[in-house]
Amino acid sequence: MTRPERAGGSVAARPGRRTPDKVTSARLGRRLALASLFEAEFGQRTPGAILERHLVEGGADEPTAEFARALVTNVVDHRDRIDELIERVAPQYPVVQLARMDRTLLRSGIGEVLHSGTPPRVAIAEWVELARTYSGEPARRLVNGVLGRITRDSIAGALRAPEPGPQ
Repeated sequence: MTRPERAGGSVAARPGRRTPDKVTSARLGRRLALASLFEAEFGQRTPGAILERHLVEGGADEPTAEFARALVTNVVDHRDRIDELIERVAPQYPVVQLARMDRTLLRSGIGEVLHSGTPPRVAIAEWVELARTYSGEPARRLVNGVLGRITRDSIAGALRAPEPGPQ
């Protein structure tokens, strides 16, 4: 994996962006969270400790660090539920049989889609791009399909009103 602070270039230099600092921070935060969670898959250190090392080494600004910490915390705190969702939505891809990078991409994307303030369409687009970059076309399709289905199911569940009972 390339160093997250170098990947993707600077969005801040592009004209016409409404909030370039926020976009840049979120993109870098995603890459730092992904790198930390992926490294933690090898079991040597906790994702939080790895992330803190990446933040210090990369000299991340505070908005980037906050975003990355929130993503890592969401994935760690909700990992069992996230894995259940992957198994339910994509039963042909058991979590334990996925490549470490693909598993980390899915967990991270689901963590952001379900447990952050990021609009789902934005989160899906960002994680699909990360999947394409770090794992390839099959992973891009898998991440897009799983995140899209989870988003649709989540929205459908939120929109269903309870049946009125006797009063």
